[in-house]
Amino acid sequence: MRKIIHIDMDAFYASVELRDRPELQHLPVVIASHHPRAVIAAASYPARAFGLRSAMSMTQAKKLCPQVVVIEPNFQKYHQVSEQIHEIFQQYTDLIEPLSLDEAYLDVTENFKGLPSATEVATQIRADIFARTGLTASAGVAPNKFLAKIASDWNKPNGICIVKPSQVQHFIQDLALKKIPGVGKVTQEKLKALNLETLGDLQQVEETVLIHHFGKYGKQLFLYAQGIDDRAVQAQRKRQQISKETTFDQNFSLSQCQPFWGNLIERVWGTLENKQLTARGVTVKLKLKNFQVLQHSKSFKQPLQSPAEIQQILQLLLSEMQISEHDQFRLIGIGVYQLAEKTQESQLSLW
Repeated sequence: MRKIIHIDMDAFYASVELRDRPELQHLPVVIASHHPRAVIAAASYPARAFGLRSAMSMTQAKKLCPQVVVIEPNFQKYHQVSEQIHEIFQQYTDLIEPLSLDEAYLDVTENFKGLPSATEVATQIRADIFARTGLTASAGVAPNKFLAKIASDWNKPNGICIVKPSQVQHFIQDLALKKIPGVGKVTQEKLKALNLETLGDLQQVEETVLIHHFGKYGKQLFLYAQGIDDRAVQAQRKRQQISKETTFDQNFSLSQCQPFWGNLIERVWGTLENKQLTARGVTVKLKLKNFQVLQHSKSFKQPLQSPAEIQQILQLLLSEMQISEHDQFRLIGIGVYQLAEKTQESQLSLW
């Protein structure tokens, strides 16, 4: 039986800024750029009271809350605070799976401090985070990742929720199905059409029926309905892709986008160099003015050798996409994938 903690910082980006500007503490504050097409990266709790939330456009946010206070994001500062938080995690366990700068899973089935319960570990970690950073964190404590993540959201902000093995069935009985990882709007609608609203409802459905309606994911739904999640905390999550993108102030044709690709490629290559990684795949992304996203990718047997090579592959991908000269784009992006450490690739190439 595992003991899993999910730590989730409370309105992280906004909280970091408000810590440094306490006079804004009770105002509706969002973290966003002043770009005409900016979206909210984080919203303070007073801002959320107006309906503001992350990923909402600033145009919509200003309609809902004209008095909103906008702070430009400072990701270097957020990374520094995140590193402080992870240093605290490492005092308790080395089984840490970061999900983002502000949340992570910890497996504390055994902990470095010999504390008798996961609840005590979570309580001390939250206290350590506040003492070190002045920020609050919420925690979920449960026998698996699925339940721990749901629990961390239960008593936000600055709360803790414990789901003991004996409490699992009671805890999940009335949970809305949208709480399940992977259940988006489309799946919700399909579940609703089957008169399924809660995990308790889902428990009444046979596994074969769920597989019939949802394919492989039906098996996962069946397990979640029983409160079962066998996924281990992955202490070394490998980065899957490095990508950079830019949003324009106005819509551009593909030919008008050409001057912007070079900078994006240099930024991607710079990150590869800094991380001492190689890549064997390139992906391109374009967002039309109607928000439709076009993407195309290609992978290769040998690692990419230079920004110039990525530029050549980009042109190949764009030609294969057969984009109309009349198409107008609001965003372009380029990424690399199939990443590996440089030493690993060099060893492979010897053979």
